[in-house]
Amino acid sequence: MDALALIAALATGLAVLLLIIGVFGTSRSAAAVRLEQLVAAPAAAPETPAERRRLSEIFARSPLLMVLNRSLERRSWSEQLARDLARADVTLRPFEYLIVRVLAVLGMVGLFWLLGRTLLPILGHPLLLIVGALLGFLLPRMYIQRRQHGRLNAFNAHLADTITLLANALRSGSSFLQATELIVRETKPPISTEFGRVIREVQLGLTAEQALANIVRRVKSPDLELMATAITIQYQVGGNLAEILDTIAFTIRERVRIKGEIRVLTAQQRLSGYLIGFLPIGLIVVISLIAPQFLQAMFDNPPGLFGLPLGVVLLIVGTISMVIGFLLIRRVVDIEV
Repeated sequence: MDALALIAALATGLAVLLLIIGVFGTSRSAAAVRLEQLVAAPAAAPETPAERRRLSEIFARSPLLMVLNRSLERRSWSEQLARDLARADVTLRPFEYLIVRVLAVLGMVGLFWLLGRTLLPILGHPLLLIVGALLGFLLPRMYIQRRQHGRLNAFNAHLADTITLLANALRSGSSFLQATELIVRETKPPISTEFGRVIREVQLGLTAEQALANIVRRVKSPDLELMATAITIQYQVGGNLAEILDTIAFTIRERVRIKGEIRVLTAQQRLSGYLIGFLPIGLIVVISLIAPQFLQAMFDNPPGLFGLPLGVVLLIVGTISMVIGFLLIRRVVDIEV
């Protein structure tokens, strides 16, 4: 029975993990595919629905889920959530994302409960089940934020070279749209993806200013906003756009250089934060392997607090203190340029 429960716990956790990876790993949305069909030349035969079935198509079969989806789309926070998903390049609608968060909460609670019935009985405590539910609720948001941060860093790392390429194309006599097409051909995602959307939006009837405003909302990069503002002003008042873009590219390169120097100077402090945060965890793992019964006294019931062994309460308090210290160190060494 214990072996079956353990297998069920592992299967539940793996199923939730695969569901989240499968949903978030989708690289292109249905809207992007439709836009490409409108503006691109005819290519191979279109894919069948069975080949590109999205989570939204499964939800659309339920009238109740469709009603909930429409009601959520009318909320003010739904637009901000959709923008956050677009910045992370996650092809989910807000309703689908909320469904994933609910599944993650249920999966983590089920995993804690099953592990509490087999390997770690303390995980079956109601307070720790609440902790598991909170963890499942926060994990998708943390994943979205991590994707946003990584995508923004990848975009900013090559933005100066992209602006230089745009300036050289304009200096050679190309129009802005032709220079943007050159960027799409010569660069890699996420820059090629975002500027490809600019081209599609212009071809579908938006002005260049509107398309640039859309890419600024999606990417949320101060350097990109500076470039878009310069291009918009040049469209209105005129001027040498290539020279302006060269100045912006130089400014961005200097900012990247200064950030690199600051990162080198604060490397010791950041390493101290990681050491403070993970050294106690490593010590607990090593002690558990060397002397498995050494920590058993912390999990004995008497004395207890809030129905938990006092050792478990101390571990929770220590973990919270370590997280606060780690975040404070990261905040101190995070210097804006």
